Amino acid sequence: MDTEHSTLATPPHAPWWRDLSFPAVVAGFITVLVGFASSAVIVFQAAQAVGADQAQIASWMWALGLGMGVTCIGLSLRYRVPVVTAWSTPGAAMLVVGAGGASLSEATGAFLLAAVLGMVAGFSGVFARLMQRVPMALAAGMLAGVLLRFGLDVFVAMNTQVVLALAMFATWLAGRRLFPRYAVIATLLVGIAVAASRGLLHAQSVHLQLATPQWVTPSLSWSAVAGIALPLFMVTMASQNIPGVAVMRASGYQAPVSPLIGWVGVVNTLLAPFGAYALNLAAITAAICMGRDAHENPARRYTAAMAAGAFYIVIGLFGATVAALFAAFPRELVACVAGIALFGTIGNSLASALAVERDREAALVTFLVTASGVTLAGIGSAFWGLVAGALCLLVLRPRRTP
Repeated sequence: MDTEHSTLATPPHAPWWRDLSFPAVVAGFITVLVGFASSAVIVFQAAQAVGADQAQIASWMWALGLGMGVTCIGLSLRYRVPVVTAWSTPGAAMLVVGAGGASLSEATGAFLLAAVLGMVAGFSGVFARLMQRVPMALAAGMLAGVLLRFGLDVFVAMNTQVVLALAMFATWLAGRRLFPRYAVIATLLVGIAVAASRGLLHAQSVHLQLATPQWVTPSLSWSAVAGIALPLFMVTMASQNIPGVAVMRASGYQAPVSPLIGWVGVVNTLLAPFGAYALNLAAITAAICMGRDAHENPARRYTAAMAAGAFYIVIGLFGATVAALFAAFPRELVACVAGIALFGTIGNSLASALAVERDREAALVTFLVTASGVTLAGIGSAFWGLVAGALCLLVLRPRRTP
């Protein structure tokens, strides 16, 4: 039985709508904007790699959007902490290059098996026990390393769209001084206005159409189990769920890990035959909902994750055609609003990572390895950053005397 509980939560009986605010809704929108704009193309490619046609690709987006929406809303409301879920981007990339000629039916069977394994790892408590061994300094260093690129992209964007990027940065700076709760909202609005005035928006390509779920009867083969199911489970756990829990901990939320992973696995299992290849806890986008711009009161930021869930459901209902809505925004606008929304989280993470002197060097190594973007054995830098930091702790911490 999982006895973990949240240390930053409102009373369970408090009506959620009293905690909802406009900044939280905007934080939810930015979360979806960043998550979708940064990796939707990879998901489309993954679906094509296993033989999905256009209707089935739309069904993938329906299943993934519905799965993310239901888990974001349901788990955030249940535990009153910002729980943000996402599709597995590393998992999609693995499918693009390593599907190995599996049929769509075999791939669907592999998705189903990987989801069941995730559900078992969650409810059994195995995953939670693993996460309890990750020191807070390493979790914070990993989060800062994951988010560093997003902070840098605000200024990198000035190389190609200097007027847009400077206008957004200046708006945020003035907003932090004059109206801090609405600084990111103003930044987004100014970015849209500047992009529209310079002809950078492409809204004419937006055509919405409801998606129809397409059932694919799953089947299994040894090649699909070895080549898709097991690697997908391992990559999703190591590259997505471990950083996702670490982000929550680094942001001050001690959510009950076992039911979170378990229930995400349940929803993933139910939707796998419709194209939900892998669902997991989010890391980067989750940090947007956990930052001060979502709400000044940390106990009310769960409504930002609920708002993100509502936007994800809308995406699911309209399927792949909603991609055009996000594609209408220029890349620099997305980069700037994401980086600016994460400034506070990056700063807090660095402060937490370096606060304890005995853990400082290990946390620094975690930060640097994670920020490097190194990928080994198909697993991303967030996992290897934690591994490198843990090794440093083992070597550098003084031995206990008997």
